[in-house]
Amino acid sequence: MAGAGRLRRRALLRGATGLLATSTAGLLAACAGPDPERAAAGARTVRAAEVLVLHHAQGLTQGVLALARTLQQAGHVVHTPDLYLGRTFQTLDDGLAYARQLGLDELTARGVRSADRLPADLVYLGFSLGVLPAQELAQTRAGARGAVLLEACAPPSEFGSSWPVGVPVQVHGMSGDPHFAGEGDLAAARELVGQARDGALYLYPGDHHLFTDSSLPGYDAAAARLVTARVTAFLASH
Repeated sequence: MAGAGRLRRRALLRGATGLLATSTAGLLAACAGPDPERAAAGARTVRAAEVLVLHHAQGLTQGVLALARTLQQAGHVVHTPDLYLGRTFQTLDDGLAYARQLGLDELTARGVRSADRLPADLVYLGFSLGVLPAQELAQTRAGARGAVLLEACAPPSEFGSSWPVGVPVQVHGMSGDPHFAGEGDLAAARELVGQARDGALYLYPGDHHLFTDSSLPGYDAAAARLVTARVTAFLASH
């Protein structure tokens, strides 16, 4: 995964753990696919979804919460567990250092446990580091309504099985992100959406990290608006 793949490989070799995904900004040359705003406008009724949002390596930032509020305003029920128990980090390096300290397996387990008291028919949305528990839940917890993987993706075999054919999924990442595009996440995403009956991979131009988080320096407003429109349309139609 963006950053995650690198840390996962290090973890396997040294017993260290950590993770992350990256992305960036620029004008939108987005991937082919249905226009999300038109699809949303054409929907006669919006079916409310219940969404579990799992944050990235810098913690439960204001940018993560801002996206959650946008989804709430669209009529969905959104849960935002804090896997860092109140801590956030100004830089990616600091966040990754803390992730290594806690351990990738422990962080993933925290994310998975955050669904224990929630209904089965959730949509799992992960930002970068949060993709690991989001993807594990979508693949292994019965009843998943869908998954949205932002700026990271693991091979489906990471969780012991192929992607569940009937679980719709979106993967969003930047084409120039050295972590997402250069460390195996993009290849994993193509494999994953190829296994899904309803799967879409969206690529955006740019090379910054966490372009969907409005509180971080790498935020790309234009790209993030398109991501949000596509995610909102996805939730309305699944």
